[in-house]
Amino acid sequence: MTRITTIIFDFGGVITSSPFEAFNRMEAERGLPKDTVRRINSANPDNNAWARFERAEMDAATFDMAFADEAAALGVELRGADVLACLAGDVRPAMATALDDLKERGYTLGCITNNVPGGKGVGMAMTEEKAAQIADIMARFDHIIESSKVGIRKPDSRIYRMMCDALNVVPEQCVYLDDLGINCKPAAAMGMMAIKVTGTVQALTALRDMAGLPENWVEAL
Repeated sequence: MTRITTIIFDFGGVITSSPFEAFNRMEAERGLPKDTVRRINSANPDNNAWARFERAEMDAATFDMAFADEAAALGVELRGADVLACLAGDVRPAMATALDDLKERGYTLGCITNNVPGGKGVGMAMTEEKAAQIADIMARFDHIIESSKVGIRKPDSRIYRMMCDALNVVPEQCVYLDDLGINCKPAAAMGMMAIKVTGTVQALTALRDMAGLPENWVEAL
């Protein structure tokens, strides 16, 4: 059995709180059905406005209007700019501590994030303070791949291969964590151990077991 040497993380929904939580709050405030944003983004998922924006094929102003058109086609009045304002989540403290501990234990850390060319920095923050906080987290990673910079987005299998090549590892040496099952499937198919994140304790417990970390590792963070 190949030893796990490398842990690869998604960002939003894993290291930070899920943007879907913020979407749901915004939907409730506007009197829209829950998961309206998810429904709009699930239509034509490879070539809709959201997918193209994550590949940096359009700018924020174009996305704003394109998303509004897609929403209107489903009978919803919602601008893309309103959705972008929800993107930057809050850092989960236990995840930040886990990153530090994993580094101390000698693991190589990677981050693959589907993001857009909007806001400030990798996490698309709306304030300088949050951007600085996220930049501090990102400094812990040995390599970061942003969809908006490479023009490829998860679940395209090429983006996972790019990470393995950059870190000089084979998939069997890696554990991959993502809050979306559709993004975990390509990682697992190529040989990585994959964790679908539903909560911080759940994710770290699964990581502990897969990486062979001490039994009390999660509690000690």
